[in-house]
Amino acid sequence: MSETLENTASAPAQANPLLAAWQTPFETPPFAEIAPEHFIPAFEQAFADHSAEIAAITHDPSLPDFANTITALERSGKLLAKVSAVFYDLVSANSNPAILAIDKEVSLRMARHWSPIMMNAVLFGRIAMLHDNRASLTLTGEQMRLLERTYTRFHRAGAGLSEDAKKRMAEINERLAHLGTAFSHHLLGDEQDWFMELLEGDRAGLSDSFIASAKAAAEERGMTGKAIVTLSRSSVEPFLKSSARRDLREKVFKAFTARGDNGNANDNNAVIVEILSLREESARLLGFPTFAAYRLEDSMAKTPEAVRSLLERVWKPARTRALADRDAMQGLIAEEGGNFALAPWDWRYYAEKLRQAKANFDDAAIKPYLALDHMIEAAFDCAGRLFGVTFTERNDIPVWHPDVRVWEVKDAEGHHKGLFYGDYFARPSKRSGAWMTSLRDQQKLDGAIAPLIINVCNFAKGADGEPSLLSPDDARTLFHEFGHGLHGMLSNVTYPSLSGTSVFTDFVELPSQLYEHWQEQPQVLQQFARHYQTGEPLPEDLLKRFLAARKFNQGFATVEFVSSALIDLEFHTQPAVASRDVRAFERTELEKIGMPEEIVLRHRPTQFGHIFSGDHYAAGYYSYMWSEVMDADAFGAFEEAGDIFDPEVARRLHDDIYSTGGSVDPEAAYVAFRGREPEPEALLRQRGLVETPEAA
Repeated sequence: MSETLENTASAPAQANPLLAAWQTPFETPPFAEIAPEHFIPAFEQAFADHSAEIAAITHDPSLPDFANTITALERSGKLLAKVSAVFYDLVSANSNPAILAIDKEVSLRMARHWSPIMMNAVLFGRIAMLHDNRASLTLTGEQMRLLERTYTRFHRAGAGLSEDAKKRMAEINERLAHLGTAFSHHLLGDEQDWFMELLEGDRAGLSDSFIASAKAAAEERGMTGKAIVTLSRSSVEPFLKSSARRDLREKVFKAFTARGDNGNANDNNAVIVEILSLREESARLLGFPTFAAYRLEDSMAKTPEAVRSLLERVWKPARTRALADRDAMQGLIAEEGGNFALAPWDWRYYAEKLRQAKANFDDAAIKPYLALDHMIEAAFDCAGRLFGVTFTERNDIPVWHPDVRVWEVKDAEGHHKGLFYGDYFARPSKRSGAWMTSLRDQQKLDGAIAPLIINVCNFAKGADGEPSLLSPDDARTLFHEFGHGLHGMLSNVTYPSLSGTSVFTDFVELPSQLYEHWQEQPQVLQQFARHYQTGEPLPEDLLKRFLAARKFNQGFATVEFVSSALIDLEFHTQPAVASRDVRAFERTELEKIGMPEEIVLRHRPTQFGHIFSGDHYAAGYYSYMWSEVMDADAFGAFEEAGDIFDPEVARRLHDDIYSTGGSVDPEAAYVAFRGREPEPEALLRQRGLVETPEAA
């Protein structure tokens, strides 16, 4: 690898599009001109520029003030931000062996670059002096928030440690960067390597739309004319729900849950052990007993105890519901003459049968009405009715893959607000999951900068020109990621560090999860859920059955999530030595909470990218549920107003939540919108979970 990088490092700067001004609409990245060999020289230039900017701030002979220290920090690193955004978009959404090789190098260089900055004693001294005297500075509310966040960020990175401790912290950061990259590459490797071909006799129970998607997946891998199941969740879950072949369900399920745990070159067990050990060491260097205590100090939850309290409150009724559903499904198996106990690979299949029996509804009935393009229209329309924004497709914006679509976003007055990129289909070059990111964040520090916002999903592609049909879960995912997207697009702050989704992890899911509510509102479905062949609207009877079935199987969904959140918390609160055998630790912790044998974690440890591909959600996976307490309560404001698009409630939602980024304390932002703190009971009501004595 190093030989290749040395050869590319000599590429002339004038030929490197990453180092040139972008002569494209809205100065967007010219993806067609960017090649892997451009990245290392661009990063080297960006690191050098940023280091020079930091040195100038650090050694400024003037007394520290907000402008020459905090604002100067905000202005620094523009080239690094620009190059990083393009690079990490490709790493996640359209990688290749060259990009992944560079990723290993860049992750190390990034750690080496940032550690000395974040632990710079002189620079931290300037920041601390301002922070100590903040009451005497005439700062705006946003400036005060920025000063507090900057001080906190440096302090928590170890800027106040002894030189020996800083040296060790830098070593830990570098090693963790390498391990996080290795974890995600291993996971991608296992996902790329596995597929199962569906012969004619293997297709019992599978819908025409699933077979079409399986053919499209095969074509994507150069296997034209065949049909395959891949390890993308959008392939696995519908297969497990509908395949009548129990042997094949078992095969697919076991492959899916064994990702990163196969004893091969992609095995993640040793990676996890080392990550947890290093996180524990770094937390102790910073004066915290555990990594969870360190991580949660800078969150809405504040403590591991508060997180555990919420999760356990939800766990009991969810487990009770799941066990009742299990017993009902075992009864179905008996009715069919089955002589076997319900297994994890049976759950989704029999849950669909149970839902059909109880609510006369299954996903296959509604999928023809949930065409991807119609659901995109619905997401845009809801944003327009709530926030006055419009979306116009643009075909002149460079993209990283032919499937990517781009829309220009304008406000109610017709002013440009930004661009929205949608990359919706699964492919081997893309990591699994769904996410929102950006190529450029909104800010107003030196003139208005409009954001470039990305949504990436892994929906199954339609074959032979047929549209992509979404399951209800897929449609919810689309709205979820678009909610994150709106958080970025509607951002209206001055400073880049506070832009858009730059908020606490347990607050960042509020705008996304709240937006999901509109996807399943009758008036939205009546308008946009149209049959992909006939254009007919969703029949009233089917709509009623869909709405009635929404809370079905919530015991299972809640159990697989909460158990994952609890094991994340245990990994980061117990001594690292306790989890040296990752499989044994997983087994022990699940036994402790009474995990039903028929359900597995939503993310088993070796594929838990949220917490091990980096540390963004480490000791923070609970955040989705913490935010759900707020989103369940927040949507109530529209219900109380009697209009899901009530203009006054929507104005508050925009002004207090979606546009403020990290410029306001999240608790204050929520109270400003809702007029009070959230009521936790709203979450249990939303999931249809009522507190009952726990089943044996």
